[in-house]
Formats: sequence, structure tokens, C-alpha cells
Amino acid sequence: MTDTVRKKNKSMVQRRLIPTYIFLIIVSVVSVFPFYWMIAAATNTMADVSRGRLLPGTYAVQNFKNLIASQPLGRAMGNSFAYALSVTIICLFICSLAGFGFELYHDKAKDALFSILLLAMMIPQVATMIPLFKMFSTAGLLNTIPGFFLPMISTPFMIMMFRQNSRNFPVEILEAARLDGLREIAIFFRMYFPCMKSTYAAAAVITFMNSWNAYLWPKVCMTNGQSLNMVMLVANMTGGYVIDYGMIMMGVLFCSIPTMVVFFVLQRQFAEGITGAVK
Repeated sequence: MTDTVRKKNKSMVQRRLIPTYIFLIIVSVVSVFPFYWMIAAATNTMADVSRGRLLPGTYAVQNFKNLIASQPLGRAMGNSFAYALSVTIICLFICSLAGFGFELYHDKAKDALFSILLLAMMIPQVATMIPLFKMFSTAGLLNTIPGFFLPMISTPFMIMMFRQNSRNFPVEILEAARLDGLREIAIFFRMYFPCMKSTYAAAAVITFMNSWNAYLWPKVCMTNGQSLNMVMLVANMTGGYVIDYGMIMMGVLFCSIPTMVVFFVLQRQFAEGITGAVK
């Protein structure tokens, strides 16, 4: 009798979950469809893409040949990697050091400074373009890697993220390290860094994706063709009289692959870092 009741209750629960499963399937299909359409369009001709063909074609190799023949793909990929890796490494170091200091050595003055720092998140990026351009033009930093990454190496959001996650850092470890005679910078590298690996992974994913997909500031700062990144290359492909959508989708595919690889490699650590996990 008990088993019959349990089976009946289980079947009722499963029937109640059917609408939820249907909704999740629909949402998943809607989320994945743009990615599928990008891959399908990259393998079709311009005419097929214009007609709305959804099935993969056999024109991928020709689209790739057209892309490398008309656009400096290798240079753009190299520039994007150089920009994104530089920004990610420097931003992680500076923002983690700032978050470490704000949380573990905080006082009223630092709390007031942090509040002012958070106010900077309310300023839109476009409002700073003209002052930044004048500053970097005067300093001779246009069309240079430092000119690209200097405005991005420290962001209020990243500092806030490290500070919030630093609240889970065991203070006992900090006090024990001081008793053992470790300096503060040694505590940061030997104690703090190993415990915050998941936070670093989450911050690395966010920073890499933001710097790889950056368009507005590189468009303003990088004024010659030698400094363009992948996003600028794809944008330039839409400016002609005849737009080859198949070739554009091939460029978009190459532009999307690095960020997808970084996310899928670090997705578990990313989830842990967002929730504030400390190892």
C-alpha cells in the first residue's frame, strides 16, 4: 500500500513538472538558436543567408578564404589576444590588491574612499571618452597597447567583487601569518591568493570577455589599421556597398571562439567565484 502511494505521489510530482520542463526547453532553444544560426550562416553563401537558410551549408572554406583575403584576420586576432591578456593580468592584480586592502585593513577613511569609488560606477563610459582621448593624445599613448588597457586595468566592479569575497577570507590565517613574521605583501601572495582562486577565475572570465569584446574605447584610441582588434574588424566588414553575410558570420565565429573557450574551461570556478567561495 505504501509503495503504491509513493508511486502515485511521484507520478503526480512528475506531471506537475511537465510545464516547467517545457518552459526550460523553450528557453534553452531560444538561447542556443543565435549561436546555431551564426555557425550555419558561416557555412552558407551570401544569397543563402539573405534567404534565411537555417541548415548548414558547404561554403565554410570559401568564406574563410574570402575573410583572410579581404581582412587582416591574423593581425586582429593577435592584437585582441595581446590586449585581452594584458588587461586581464594587470586588472586581476590591481583590483585584488585593492579589494584585499579595502576589506582586511579597512577604517572609516577607506570606507569613505570606497563609497566614492562606487559612485564612479554610475558614470557612463561615453561621458569619459573625450577627456580620455585628450589625455592619451597629449601623452602620446594612442595606437599603443598601454593606451588600450590603462582605462580598463582597474574597475570599481572588480574591486567591489574582490572586497565582497574577501569577507570570507579567514582572519585567523591573517593573524597567524603576522605572528609568524610574514610581511603584508607575502601574506597577499602566499595566503590570500591561494584561498581566492575561484574569485580570480570568475574575475578573469569577466575581465577577459569585457576586454576582448571592447569596441568603443579601442575605436577611439586605436586610429590606425595596425591596431585593430577582432570586434573592430567585424564592424569594418559591414561598411561596404556589398555585404557578404557569410563572410561576416565567419568573422563573428572567430571572434566568439576565444571567449567561449575561456568560459567553458573556467565555468566551474566562475560559478564558485560568483557565489563567493573561498578554498
